[in-house]
Amino acid sequence: MYTLKDRVCASRTGDDGRLRFSDAIEVIQDCSMLWLESEPSFRNFLKANDLGMFLVSRQADVLRLPAYGEKITVRTSVFDCDKFSGYRNTLLYGEDDQPCVLTWCIGAFVGLNTGKMAKVPEEEQDKITIDRKVNMDYLPKRIAVPDIHEQSFDPFIVKRSDIDMYHHMNNAKYIEKAIEFLPKNFTIHRMRIEYKMPAKAGYTIYPGRIRTSSGKWYILLQNAKNRPYAILEFY
Repeated sequence: MYTLKDRVCASRTGDDGRLRFSDAIEVIQDCSMLWLESEPSFRNFLKANDLGMFLVSRQADVLRLPAYGEKITVRTSVFDCDKFSGYRNTLLYGEDDQPCVLTWCIGAFVGLNTGKMAKVPEEEQDKITIDRKVNMDYLPKRIAVPDIHEQSFDPFIVKRSDIDMYHHMNNAKYIEKAIEFLPKNFTIHRMRIEYKMPAKAGYTIYPGRIRTSSGKWYILLQNAKNRPYAILEFY
């Protein structure tokens, strides 16, 4: 397990005085990446073989979002690993040390030069610390988009400031942009995102939105041929 201490500052606070959901995901993501500091053997293996960890999917359940000025703690741990993927819990806690956001995600091991999935040998897997799986509701990694008419919005361009060290749009940026297409006063209780293909600087993204009778919202971030970069589900 790796722990990150932080605080809700003004740049991360929305107009309700609380940590923005997209910023909560950013600090959760940061903690997940810094976890490599607690696993030097695995970090060195990735570096020596020019591999990275690319997110495949994430589920986030929101109990509450911490307020401005509140001290927060983020804890991340791996609960399973195989030759192609790692499975992780990352939880954000408030100042009272009670959970605020619970997440689980799947990350694939990918060659940074090839962009293809890569195998991690069993001897390297065995070196990774495996912690107990957090008690939460685990939904499938794949999101089934309902066959309902999709509302389209004006396309937008992926900016240079959206790009991360892997040279594609940062995982949290998809969520930040998708939230813009939700109703203004929508309260996020659960989000799921499935990453389909990476968007790079200068790419044009065509947003679509679907609402179901049960109150779920689906945001599709797609290319001009309706192939999704990411699919998100909110409720």
